[in-house]
Amino acid sequence: MSIDPGAGAPSLKSRIHGCLLGGALGDSLGYAVEFDSIEAIRGRFGTAGLKDFSMFEGGSHFSDDTQMTLYTVDGLVEALEWANDGVGADVNACVWLAYLRWLDTQGVPVPPSAPVQPKRWIDGNDVLRHRRAPGNTCLSGLATGEMGTVYRPVNPESKGCGTVMRSAPFGLIPHIASDAVYKLSADAASLTHGHPSARQSAGGFSLLIHLLVCGAGLQEAATAVLEEVRGLKEVAAELPARLEAAIRCAEGGALAPEEIVRELGEGWVAEEAFAVGLYAVLATAPGTDSAAAPADHFRAAIALAVNHSGDSDSTGSIAGNILGAYYGEEALPADWLEALEAPEVIRGMADRLVGVTTA
Repeated sequence: MSIDPGAGAPSLKSRIHGCLLGGALGDSLGYAVEFDSIEAIRGRFGTAGLKDFSMFEGGSHFSDDTQMTLYTVDGLVEALEWANDGVGADVNACVWLAYLRWLDTQGVPVPPSAPVQPKRWIDGNDVLRHRRAPGNTCLSGLATGEMGTVYRPVNPESKGCGTVMRSAPFGLIPHIASDAVYKLSADAASLTHGHPSARQSAGGFSLLIHLLVCGAGLQEAATAVLEEVRGLKEVAAELPARLEAAIRCAEGGALAPEEIVRELGEGWVAEEAFAVGLYAVLATAPGTDSAAAPADHFRAAIALAVNHSGDSDSTGSIAGNILGAYYGEEALPADWLEALEAPEVIRGMADRLVGVTTA
């Protein structure tokens, strides 16, 4: 299946902007409570938890999740620029070089053995140079200077969520088949994380985004991804089990934060983060007879995704990516966008992806 939105569906441009901005909004709300227990969250914001940007002072900031997502976009944009000029490029190498430039923004020396790449537009944005709790596995994997692969993995035992939280952009590339989306994303996960579940979660998440942009419904896309990962030859039972639990739990509506952690995990590892973000979207989806606005669904899903003891920015980011890809920019609450840090940088990268995919 390749991207071909039907009549009346959001445009690809709207979905790209919606996915990247939506992910940044979920990331930003969750980053405010990322390392807090649910008890601490309730102590700060009341029994209902953190629901809105207006509830905390000091402005909002997005985390390394949004930073790395934008650098994923930049790697894909470079590969597509080469392709549009008639030159074949190794997509994973372009993404790796982009991640090395992100590594430099975090104050970590790029090994002299790694290739040197000229600066690109993204590198000139100071907001992306802030260190926002970057994942240790992402840092250590890139700091080796070795381009990790499925067959030569770096951090072979790691399945942290640093793969899945950065992988939505692979699902936004039009005119490629679903299996190619999965492979590109899973290969890019291997640049930093070697565990099969890390690769499968990244690939499955990108596939979900791809199916939504192609016009699938939320439940339809979730079920299709579950069937896909069940059939993978590489054995890693964690992801199918978590996705099954996410879909099953969503059928009963919103769980209490303690139940989310018990059923789906805290989100620190890849399959848990994917499951929590997907669950939050499905559990808050309006019924077939509901006239709920997309922005209302977005608010409810992000609040559910971030209010738990765990990796709230990653689970919020994943939920925001999903709903932005599904609804397009219509999902994004206007007052939340006003609170978002550096929206011009996110839109700038979205426009670059639009430019090389719709020209």
